[in-house]
Amino acid sequence: MSSFAAPDAVREPVPVLDVDAIRRRFPALSRTGPDGRPLVLVDAPGGSQVPDAVIEAVAGHYRRGMSNTHGAFPTSADTDRVIAEARAAAADLTGADADEIVVGPNATTLLFHLSRSFARTLRPGDEVVLTRLDHDANVRPWALAAADAGATVRWVDVREDDVTLDPGSFDAALSDRTKLVAFTLASNAVGTIPPAAELVRRAKEAGAIVALDGVHFAQHRLLDLQGVGADVIACSPYKFFGPHLGLLAARRSLLETLTPYKLVPASDEAPERWETGTQNHEGLAGLTAAVQYLASLGEGGTRRERLASAYRAIAEHERDLARRFLEGIAALPDVRLWGIADPDRLEERTPTFAIRVGSERPRETAEALASRGIAVWDGDYYAREIMTRLGLLESGGAVRIGFCHYHSPAEVDRVVEALEELTGTLPGFRGSRAAEG
Repeated sequence: MSSFAAPDAVREPVPVLDVDAIRRRFPALSRTGPDGRPLVLVDAPGGSQVPDAVIEAVAGHYRRGMSNTHGAFPTSADTDRVIAEARAAAADLTGADADEIVVGPNATTLLFHLSRSFARTLRPGDEVVLTRLDHDANVRPWALAAADAGATVRWVDVREDDVTLDPGSFDAALSDRTKLVAFTLASNAVGTIPPAAELVRRAKEAGAIVALDGVHFAQHRLLDLQGVGADVIACSPYKFFGPHLGLLAARRSLLETLTPYKLVPASDEAPERWETGTQNHEGLAGLTAAVQYLASLGEGGTRRERLASAYRAIAEHERDLARRFLEGIAALPDVRLWGIADPDRLEERTPTFAIRVGSERPRETAEALASRGIAVWDGDYYAREIMTRLGLLESGGAVRIGFCHYHSPAEVDRVVEALEELTGTLPGFRGSRAAEG
């Protein structure tokens, strides 16, 4: 157990997900693979499928008419309403206020935009703290900002046994010169969920701005900017069942204090002054629909309360999937897992798993699984630092298998069964299997 472990929380009521009904709301989940069975799309960490309500919301915006903002006519007023509704929905999802929501093409672009302005506040001798666990989108923007200003980057390492952040390394990286700490709420590569509130507290004691990557986390747990005490949380609606967009939930004081690079005619008010150019209005309509979809899975009064309830149900279902997968691959000695493997520590991870099958390169395993109707990612998934740290980068990274709330236990079993088949059929195993027989 991590020394960062938090005290037990009060247990809230947990609704039970009707997975069959949920799956019927996602048209893509009925697509069949080479064997005629439905595809098992366990590529969710790279981007989720979307429910029918999101598809209809995007199409509906097109049908009603496309106009830019702040015009004196109905279709423009419709666009203004779509933007306002999207900000309100994103605020409920992230635990921020509506005027603390910045939207853009993707989280990476928004973090680069923010880091470029942050670089103006840095001086030689200042320090920025980054971790080896993060996606490069929450590494490179800040590292480049530090380089531009002549500041220093301090690194937080991971523990190799379970690929969690090293508490001693985190504390050692902080100093009275620390200006920013950036870390992920959940690793998109190995699924690790760091103890965010405790890390934020320690970073704040050092006087740092805290920027969190919530892109992977938002598919599995409810974000809470105010509750966790951070300054920035970045996330991507296409990871939580919405369109390809990015958004930042950022404290109003930060959005008002930092000076963005912007066009002269653009608004000088936050958050609009951080949004460059015309936004993806149809995508924003889809964002609202995605949040509404998630809220529909929960119970309660306000949308935020329904979202909290829904995410409790999602977490409960995903823990069952993760336990089933971990127990399944535990019986496969030729399958190696990087990350938390203990079924009693599922609160500390998402159902995203980085594996290798014997001596096979990850792309070969991914291709073999694809031939069986199972979609997985291989490579580094832009988590370059952790793949380098684990010694996996030069040999192709790892195979990433990621479940989410619309996956069924039967799909977990199909993946495990396919891996079992591969350990007996891939070239690297033929000799060993024959010897055992």
